[in-house]
Amino acid sequence: MNDLMNRIQCNLPEFSKGQRLIARYITEHYDKAAFMTASRLGATVGVSESTVVRFATELGYDGYPHLQKTLQEMIRNRLTAVQRMEVTNDRMGNRDVLQTVLSADVEKIRMTLDEIDREAFQSAVEAISNANRIYILGVRSSSALANFLGFYFSLIFDNVKLVNTNTVSEIFEQVLRAGKGDVFIGISFPRYSKRTLSAMKYSKDQGAQVIALTDSRLSPLARYADHVLVAKSDMASFVDSLVAPLSVLNALIVAVGMNRQQEIEGTFNKLESIWDKYQVYEKLEGE
Repeated sequence: MNDLMNRIQCNLPEFSKGQRLIARYITEHYDKAAFMTASRLGATVGVSESTVVRFATELGYDGYPHLQKTLQEMIRNRLTAVQRMEVTNDRMGNRDVLQTVLSADVEKIRMTLDEIDREAFQSAVEAISNANRIYILGVRSSSALANFLGFYFSLIFDNVKLVNTNTVSEIFEQVLRAGKGDVFIGISFPRYSKRTLSAMKYSKDQGAQVIALTDSRLSPLARYADHVLVAKSDMASFVDSLVAPLSVLNALIVAVGMNRQQEIEGTFNKLESIWDKYQVYEKLEGE
């Protein structure tokens, strides 16, 4: 954030009147500007779209999208819940909420597919498949992702530990024995969890392989991860979009399952007998 603001301050004397209006708006309302198109930003401050584009190039960026992406990356962990609510309301306007949200989620999956590191994904699959113990941690909204992953991995492996997140001390008590040959999977999106970061650092220091599922390679989780899986989330909305991260976890579960196909078939054959015997699922007519 400081680098961008320094660029703006250094170039301020050279800016036109219109560009100074843009600079002032970005400085005072960076949380909203980061998610505006060049046209929308121009209309907001009363200048043309071309003036906004020239403003970005004056700052040394290839174009406005480059400036916008830089701004988004820098503020991703700075938005408060109130700011996120304001940005959501501003972006939605009078548009169809269902259409807008679902279309945005589709776009996040497409971006994730384009940007995810395939080698990191395959390395994560191999590490998990060969792990002595598997620790999984996600707090707050990411706990839903951790629980989903833990549920399916527990059907595949008998060495899975879904870390309880009630207190920091409890987290360390549960990962106390993590070490060489183990895998720790940390899941967090803006605003990033300090508890997850601390547990990842501890596990890495003890010799465990660490896998991060997060939104960017600039995420603080990447500092402690051996394998970084990037999935796009919507940091602007007051509701965290977990569609793309969940899709990546689906792929991870399927890939790991394919590595242990024979064991899984035996497990599910046994489970089907148990489910049928104890009437776990409701049967439809004709079954």
